[in-house]
Amino acid sequence: MKIKAINEPIKAEISNIASDKSISHRSAIFSLLSDKPSRVRNYLRAEDTLNTLKIVQNLGADVIDNGDEILIMPPNKITEPKVVLECGNSGTAMRIFMGLLAAQDGFFVLSGDEYLNKRPMARVAKPLIEVGAKIDGTSKGDKAPLCIRGAKLKYFSYQSPIASAQIKTALLLAALYSNGCEYSENELSRDHTERMLGGMGADIKIDNLNIKLNPMTKPLNPLNIDVPNDPSSAFFYAVAATIIPCSHIVLKNILLNKTRIEAYNVLAKMGAIVKFHKNSEKYEDIGDIEIAYSPLKAVEVSENISWLIDEAPALAIAFASASGTSKLINAKELRVKECDRVAVTVAGLKKCGIEAKELEDGFVITGGNPTSAIIDSHGDHRIAMSFAVLGLRCGMIVEKSEFIATSFPNFTQILRKIGVSVED
Repeated sequence: MKIKAINEPIKAEISNIASDKSISHRSAIFSLLSDKPSRVRNYLRAEDTLNTLKIVQNLGADVIDNGDEILIMPPNKITEPKVVLECGNSGTAMRIFMGLLAAQDGFFVLSGDEYLNKRPMARVAKPLIEVGAKIDGTSKGDKAPLCIRGAKLKYFSYQSPIASAQIKTALLLAALYSNGCEYSENELSRDHTERMLGGMGADIKIDNLNIKLNPMTKPLNPLNIDVPNDPSSAFFYAVAATIIPCSHIVLKNILLNKTRIEAYNVLAKMGAIVKFHKNSEKYEDIGDIEIAYSPLKAVEVSENISWLIDEAPALAIAFASASGTSKLINAKELRVKECDRVAVTVAGLKKCGIEAKELEDGFVITGGNPTSAIIDSHGDHRIAMSFAVLGLRCGMIVEKSEFIATSFPNFTQILRKIGVSVED
């Protein structure tokens, strides 16, 4: 992908942002918890979430895509597939399915692309194995392909050492099909799972950072959901508006869950004008986000990191455009994403002439005047989109940009709509 610098402010209202990836994954997977059809509108039709939908089919569900709505009719019982369940590039899908399948009767194999199969899975496998799951894989069970022999698991109490919605969801699903659990974390991670399970009628009690979940005694209620637009995907355009003088954008129909909009709050602390306009709620708060340019100043980010972990590479672009030196810490999780996002982000910024330094758990970036460069995205969609946004200031060539399609197929289409010259 080749991006040319722009010389005019961005003035736009953007409504066709990618649907929320986290909720799309869960909508497909959680449909298996019911015995009645679930209806999902505005489902994300990107490679990762379409793979999840395919896995749901391979587990016995019938899926009818009517364009505006996807109807998912669950099987009476999750069936043992005759094929490998391919998760593509999605760590979310692989980890959530690990929990679901660990408590099913059958044998299952989960695999992904070359990048996903390098990512650590023991953080989910280990606590499941401790309560009776049978899971194995390469690198002593830490990497996919993963083999799962389902079993009824014991009741368990688990204190997660890290705030991770993927671990939380996997363990809750395993407990739901087994003997229940108590789950706690040291910081609130994305809470879509708790909200959706509660809305479907699960016997779940939430007390601050502690969750008590009783096992299913009957199938849950089906979903009837409109998936809002993804705040993590929308954030790239928010950053674009904050680094191009005199810009003003409105992002429409965005998920406003507090665990998903922390990066926007960081932009506001840096000096950008950010306003939230809530207009509906069902399962989640939904509304519009308005962003206007104002010169950015440096900031230190050390709290609620799990709420902005996906936006960290794009935040780095804002840091590179701010006056002063910014710091992000307590974000060691960035090291085990689709790539080592700390190392790759810092290396890319250095190639663009920006002063940047790796920390064990984050980075330090001094704002400046970037220059055009050729950036290797390392197959990471968020790295690719982040440096594409920086290219609005100085021009950029981003390699392996095809991986953007895993989460945001119309990313470049929207860039062109707001006046950016993009060559695929």
